[in-house]
Amino acid sequence: MVRLILTRSSPVIFRLNNLPGISYLAKFSSLRIQRLHKHKLSPKTSTFSLISTSSSSNFQRKSLYCTGARMCSLPEKESLKFGDDLVVLGIETSCDDTAAAVVRGNGEILSQVISSQADLLAQYGGVAPKQAEEAHARVIDKVVQDALDRANLTEKDLSAVAVTIGPGLSLCLRVGVRKARRVAGSFNLPIVGVHHMEAHALVGRLVEQDLSFPFMALLISGGHNIIVLAHKLGQYTQLGTTVDDAIGEAFDKTAKWLGLDLRRSGGPAVEELALEGDANSVKFNVPMKFHKDCNFSYAGLKTQVKLAIEAKEIDAKCPVSSATSEDRRNRADIAASFQRVAVLHLEEKCERAIDWALKLEPSIKHMVVSGGVASNQYVRVRLNNIIENKNLKLVCPPPSLCTDNGVMVAWTGLEHFRVGRYDPPPPETEPDDYMYDLRPRWPLGEEYAEGRSDARSLRTARMHPSLTSIIRADSLQQQTQT
Repeated sequence: MVRLILTRSSPVIFRLNNLPGISYLAKFSSLRIQRLHKHKLSPKTSTFSLISTSSSSNFQRKSLYCTGARMCSLPEKESLKFGDDLVVLGIETSCDDTAAAVVRGNGEILSQVISSQADLLAQYGGVAPKQAEEAHARVIDKVVQDALDRANLTEKDLSAVAVTIGPGLSLCLRVGVRKARRVAGSFNLPIVGVHHMEAHALVGRLVEQDLSFPFMALLISGGHNIIVLAHKLGQYTQLGTTVDDAIGEAFDKTAKWLGLDLRRSGGPAVEELALEGDANSVKFNVPMKFHKDCNFSYAGLKTQVKLAIEAKEIDAKCPVSSATSEDRRNRADIAASFQRVAVLHLEEKCERAIDWALKLEPSIKHMVVSGGVASNQYVRVRLNNIIENKNLKLVCPPPSLCTDNGVMVAWTGLEHFRVGRYDPPPPETEPDDYMYDLRPRWPLGEEYAEGRSDARSLRTARMHPSLTSIIRADSLQQQTQT
């Protein structure tokens, strides 16, 4: 069964004083321009004042291949100014949650809706792609409609639609992209294809008014472990990544082997049980201890945990709630010891990555920690110590914005839409066999030379060109044409 979770944002307005200048948007139809001019919405639930931003921008107009068509843009002198009146619908279906949200250009979250697949996770012991796709398909229409209803808007009030196109599970991504294109096509709306990991990084700019480029970001989830240096919107240097499994995968597997309730996902379940255990009772080895890079590896730690569980004769089929006191203590000790070493691995790599980043961009003042695992309070506390010791400030979104959500997609769509990166409205109807632009394996940034890994899994993986390389290449092409 899929459970529907509805959340409504508080009337607090998130302010950003450091965004790129008020955007210049292409005139893609006179009808759309009329709509944008008249969208001066004022929700009944809150009042707000418009936040002014700098009107100067040296941004060079760029095009980007996102969802199948070239992005539209006009030279500044031929385009129109739009700022806080922008309203974007964000759709996220990259993995196991169906999410949608509506966000205003000034950062106000008008609505957020998430349909959780927690019951499916518990049933299959993790994400089952086909079942996840079917669950997305069952609820996507309702999730999007609920997001619009809770924002007191209709599709006609929107300025654009943003949707995750990668990385993620292709079966799941397809559901969201198909829905986004149908909405955009039916209502003549531009569409923005969003990089899932960039969205995790940029949501920090929604909640932290002082977060400006350049900054660092550690993005940690079930499928990703990435440290990046964000130079500016759409341009990132990858300082480190996972060579095999991500930390979230390790948490999930540990929770499963310990017989924990997976309906809450592995991270929270392990963290709660770890509070009862001795973090030094099981001597796990810290991964990649002698590697002088910033890459991660959790496959070996998973093996160590599995062997420790077998040594203690723990039966995963017996839930922890039914375990004897001694059995529960053994499970808690393993959970606590695993969590300590897993996070210590993060700390060591982050410390080195900060040193590298400060050499490249000495003006860095912030480090964003986001993604589902960033909801773990133990992770936040430990990383905050490292970050503060380097004289940086930790920016960690609230848990509801760390896990996959539509707000981060809508906000990232807004950031790119402002600077002219978007696709024109798709056709009102598309054939059933239409080939959507999906990017299951899509790097965010260009790899830093000192952080390159020779891991076979990374060398042979089929990947889409990174977001950064696409934007840079297109920028160079436009410069040569002018």
